[in-house]
Amino acid sequence: MLPTGVLFETYSAEAGLLKTARARVAVAALVLALLAAPLATGAYLQGVATHMFITLIAVYGLHVTVGMAGQINIAQSAFVGVGAFATARLSEFGLPFFIVVPVAALVTGAVSVVFALPAARVKGFYLALTTFAAQVLFPIIVLGLPTSWLGGLVGLAVEPLTVAGRPMNTPTHMYYFTLALTLIASYAAFNLHRSRFGRALKAVRDNDVAAEVMGIDVLRHKIMAFFVGSMFAGVAGSCMAWVLQFVTVESFTLFTSVWYLGMLIVGGAYSPIGAILGVAFITLVQEGLHELGTAILRSGAQEAGGAIFAATNIALGACILIALIFEPRGLAHRWQVLKTGLQLWPFPHR
Repeated sequence: MLPTGVLFETYSAEAGLLKTARARVAVAALVLALLAAPLATGAYLQGVATHMFITLIAVYGLHVTVGMAGQINIAQSAFVGVGAFATARLSEFGLPFFIVVPVAALVTGAVSVVFALPAARVKGFYLALTTFAAQVLFPIIVLGLPTSWLGGLVGLAVEPLTVAGRPMNTPTHMYYFTLALTLIASYAAFNLHRSRFGRALKAVRDNDVAAEVMGIDVLRHKIMAFFVGSMFAGVAGSCMAWVLQFVTVESFTLFTSVWYLGMLIVGGAYSPIGAILGVAFITLVQEGLHELGTAILRSGAQEAGGAIFAATNIALGACILIALIFEPRGLAHRWQVLKTGLQLWPFPHR
């Protein structure tokens, strides 16, 4: 739905991501606000934003696998871990980040194909079990390999990130670095919907039998969905490794994979905007409850503060249940309804 008076003379203009001047101005204003944010925030908020950017990149990958291709994936945290460990090993050779990040993404994608091969032939509950096996096997394999390979139980130290010979050793530096990768990932995620590959994935999601009749190689596209989605996870893993400066299997758990999936459910699985809204909403709720608990603890009410921290996961789980019951299409649908209303105002259709 577009505002009255907006029309297109070419197909490329109609297929554009930002179809109106107002949309382009809004996106430019958002990017400028994100660039200027460190000027008005401290290290804590910059750290929260950095973690949110990394999470968003990983959830973008889930959007490709789950939202676009309809393939359930509860092993995204394990794939993020693969990218992190690959980055830790590659950083030992002194390679620049613009080589480390793509290589880590490709390594993660290649690992995901191992689990995508059996997953491509099953659906539903059995597909969930297959990806669950990937998540369970990740720490077993890392801990079972020789310590000199991936550090075993101790983990691996990560060489500090440098850009153009300058060390990125402050929260502000990491904020801008992860923001840049997030903007690139966002551009890729939004444009994927307009590509032939993206349209084929959605056809497979909606009806794989009909898609195969139309000439789409269903098996190949299901595998590619895992590969592309895991490449996003690999990029997120690289960022995570440089932020933490140390990687262990304890940082990439099944619990994290479930929250990635929960963020996508709350935001809406079928649109990249859903990934953005889901990550932002869950992060704000989580950090808000943590701040509330901390304030209560400082006031001397130890039991009440501890109860707030303990109830955080319950509150986040309640958000997922509410989204599933009352808004299965997620916050992205609410955003679309609001945007359409603003575009039609003051002449709504009756």
